[in-house]
Amino acid sequence: MTSYLAVLRSPGAWRFLVPAFVARLPNAMLQLGVLLLVHWSTGSYGAAGVASAAAAVASALIGPRTGRLADRYGQARVLLPQVAVHAAALGALLVLASAHAPVVWLVLASALTGATVPQIGSMVRARWAHVLGGSGRLGTAFALESITDELTFTLAPVILVAVSTGFSPVWALLVALVMIVAGTLAFAGVRQGAPEPIPVRVRSGRGVLRLRGVAVLAGAFVALGTVFGSLQVGITSSTAALGQAAAAGPIYASFSGASFVGGILYGVVRWRVGAPVRLVVTLGLLSAATVALMFAGSLPLLYGGAALAGFVIAPAVITGYTLVEGLVPAEVRTEAFTWLSGAIGLGIAAGATVAGRLVDVSGPALAFLVPPVTTGLAALLALVFLRRLLPGAEREPARELVGAA
Repeated sequence: MTSYLAVLRSPGAWRFLVPAFVARLPNAMLQLGVLLLVHWSTGSYGAAGVASAAAAVASALIGPRTGRLADRYGQARVLLPQVAVHAAALGALLVLASAHAPVVWLVLASALTGATVPQIGSMVRARWAHVLGGSGRLGTAFALESITDELTFTLAPVILVAVSTGFSPVWALLVALVMIVAGTLAFAGVRQGAPEPIPVRVRSGRGVLRLRGVAVLAGAFVALGTVFGSLQVGITSSTAALGQAAAAGPIYASFSGASFVGGILYGVVRWRVGAPVRLVVTLGLLSAATVALMFAGSLPLLYGGAALAGFVIAPAVITGYTLVEGLVPAEVRTEAFTWLSGAIGLGIAAGATVAGRLVDVSGPALAFLVPPVTTGLAALLALVFLRRLLPGAEREPARELVGAA
C-alpha cells in the first residue's frame, strides 16, 4: 500500500481524482443505459442493441479526435464545450425516447451521445503521465486507474438498474446526466496536474496509430474488449441454461472483483521483466485462463473460471497503458490513451455480437470460444512485433508523424 499512498500524495492528485470519478461513473452507465432506455421506449431488444452499439462505436471512433484536441488546446478548453454538447445530445435522446420516436431517431441520438462523451479516463492518465513521468511510480498510477475502472463498472450497473426498476430508464440516465456534467465541470476547473497544451498536428487521421507499436497495442486492446463483451453474453446465457439466471450478476461480479485484486497486486510489484514481455505473457495467460470457461458446466466452475480470467485481465490492461506512455511523444499522449480506451469499446461490441451469434447457433458454451481465440492471436501479434513495443530511444522519431502547427 505504500506505493499507492505515494502516488495519491502527488500534488493535486485528490483534487482531480474525486471529480473524475464522479464523471466516469456515468460513462460506465451509458451503453447499458441506452439499451434499457431504447427497449423501454420501443419494446424491441433488436432496436435497443443497435442503439447501444451505435453509442459504443461512435465513442470509440470519435474519442481519439477529442484526445487530439485536448493535447493541442488543453483539457479544459475541450471539455467545457464537449460536455455541453453531450448534455444536449443525451437530453434529446431522453425526450425522443419518452415520446416513443421512430427507431432511426433513437439510434442517431444514441450515436451522437456516444460520440460526445467526455474522455475523462484518458485525460486522468495523461495527468498522471505529466505528474509522474520518469519517477518510476507511473505503473502504480496506471494500476490505480485500472482499479478505478473496475470500481466504476461494478457500481454503475447497480445504480443504473436500481433507478431504472424503481422509477424508469429515463430517470436513471437523468441521474447520469447530472453526474457527468457536475463531475466534468469540476474536473476541468482543476488545472493542477493538467498537461500544458502543445500546438501540434498529426498529418492524417491514423497518425498516432502509425507511431511505433501503437497499432499493435490497439489490436491487443480490441482483443481485451472481446473478453468483457463475450463473457457478459456467455455468463448470462450459461446461467439461464442452468436454470439459475439470477446468478449471472454475482458471477460477473467475481470477474470484476478478481480483476480488482489482480490490478492491486500488479501495481505493487517491482518488475524486473520489461513491459513488452509482460504484455505477451499476460495475453497468453488470459487466453489459457478463458479456455476453462468453455468447459464450465456448473455454477462453481463458472465462478472459478470468471475469477481466473478477471485476475489476469487487469495486469494486461495496465501493461498496455504503461507501454503506450513510453512509445508516443507528449504531444499526442491523450489521443494515444483514448485510442486504447476506444479499442476496448470496439472489442466489447464485437465480442458481444459474435458471442451472441454463436449462442443462437450452437448454445452457451461457444460464447466462451471468443476470448481464448482473440487474446491468443493478440499474444502472437505482440510476440511477432515485440521489438516495436520497446519504448525509449528505439522508437520512431515523432517528427515523422507530427509537425509544429
